Amino acid sequence: MQYRTLGDGLKVSAIGIGCMPMIKGGNITYGADADLDEATRTIHRAIEMGVTFFDTAQIYGPFQNEELLGAAIRGKRDGLVIATKFGFRFDGNRITGVDGSPANARASVEGSLKRLGIECIDLYYQHRMDPNVPIEETMGALADLVHEGKIRHIGLSEAAPERLRKANAVHQVAALQSEYSLWERDVEDEILPTCRELGIGFVPYSPLGRGFLAGEITSFDQLPANDWRRADPRWQGDNFAANFKVVEAVQAVAAKHGVSAAQVALAWLLAQGDDVVPIPGTKRRVTMEDSAAAAELALTAEDIAALDAASPRGATAGPRYGEAGMRMVRI
Repeated sequence: MQYRTLGDGLKVSAIGIGCMPMIKGGNITYGADADLDEATRTIHRAIEMGVTFFDTAQIYGPFQNEELLGAAIRGKRDGLVIATKFGFRFDGNRITGVDGSPANARASVEGSLKRLGIECIDLYYQHRMDPNVPIEETMGALADLVHEGKIRHIGLSEAAPERLRKANAVHQVAALQSEYSLWERDVEDEILPTCRELGIGFVPYSPLGRGFLAGEITSFDQLPANDWRRADPRWQGDNFAANFKVVEAVQAVAAKHGVSAAQVALAWLLAQGDDVVPIPGTKRRVTMEDSAAAAELALTAEDIAALDAASPRGATAGPRYGEAGMRMVRI
């Protein structure tokens, strides 16, 4: 495994693990329900392979995913970088809105520490921006948590450039987590350049387009009835066929190298800069091992040019979320 350094000196494996799919009967389901024993074995195998970066969130489950990760890393904590996120308001297990208040940041970190079974969170993100709370107030509270030893580094997710600048003026932001992949490249316009100007690392979530770019699903009808992606505009109707042209280009490069389409899509992201660390979601050892191998795949300039031509910025059919989801990103 290769390693990279995000902002604020945070060293992580070049490929991280998105733990979100490792939920059984949770609020966000991709494909069949996770097998919890297999999910735990996947985390253990990732550690054996040199993966150090594991990403979860309060909202996943909610709460169950942090508990699963915490149990899996017990006795294996040394050398790992554990990232989790806060930023929502709950009524029991029901999400009722965003909440970036200092009080919620502090209450949430205590819950996450308990569920993860650790004394300090390595990277603590604000999961979604709260338009009703100045980012300076939220960052001030997070900076206090750093000083108290509750968290090591601060991250933001889906923040617009202006908010990034204001946040970073209060305390160094180590990483911005936002969607970035061959079919979602809008961050290249302003957000990624702003991160680089400020020394903020970039962590792409959904680096495989929620599995679309892996090419294993060739029809919308293959998705289970409860699959979250059934509500994703890019998977629906004519958008599916239009977007599959990108998959075909990825598959052509994969065939040339004798690797999977997923590895090519991840290697393309890694080639965008040493400050980019994708976190593909996984719940099985076989897919995790495949994704982790992307760190060793070197694409040629010709490969990258072909992929860029097949999937230019703004060419993907359909928005990446429905209307409600789009209102919560890049605030």
